[in-house]
Amino acid sequence: MKMNLTDLEIRVLGCLMEKELTTPENYPLSLNSLMSACNQKSNRDPVLSLSEPEVQKVLEALGARGLARLTTTGGRVAKYVHSAADKLGLAVPARAILAELMLRGAQTAGELRNRAERMAPFADIEAVDEVLGELMRAGPPLVVRLPRQSGRKEVRYAQVFGGMPELPEEEEEEVSEPALPYKLPMTGRLQKLENEIADLRAETAELRKEVQEFLAQFG
Repeated sequence: MKMNLTDLEIRVLGCLMEKELTTPENYPLSLNSLMSACNQKSNRDPVLSLSEPEVQKVLEALGARGLARLTTTGGRVAKYVHSAADKLGLAVPARAILAELMLRGAQTAGELRNRAERMAPFADIEAVDEVLGELMRAGPPLVVRLPRQSGRKEVRYAQVFGGMPELPEEEEEEVSEPALPYKLPMTGRLQKLENEIADLRAETAELRKEVQEFLAQFG
């Protein structure tokens, strides 16, 4: 059983986790309700247009991985729940953060606090940082911190249920030079940048290794 989920599997699992927390009165979800959740125009990036057969196929794939299942409540309409909380030992704040990352992609801690509060309360940004730290320290990690983008002050975080996210070349290699009280000679400045790039590449390689170890434990 591989944990390397497809984009559609991540969308469906994220929707199940989200609706459990935002509309518990309507959870578990029918196939139609789940399709509508997947195709929402709000709180989704990208916006999709999935059909019921497509969602049904994804549910079967998630079921084979032990991440979703049909409920046994005996109702006339089949309904579905996720099993991520039990399988991965995720508390509500962690599920809220992961669902947000699954549904909208990589985000900063500040963005996550604002957007995930509809699912779980976070007293301050430190509370979000604490949850992110727990998810990154999970062995192997469920979330990774991405290299800082050029021109941005805050780092972003991404879930790794689909594997390590692909990084644009400039995100991996471009490093902002900190302000110095004097100008280094050109040779010294280039050497400093090369050293920082080497460190950044080593950090990215280590993250990829941790993600592969995480995926391998479900093999």
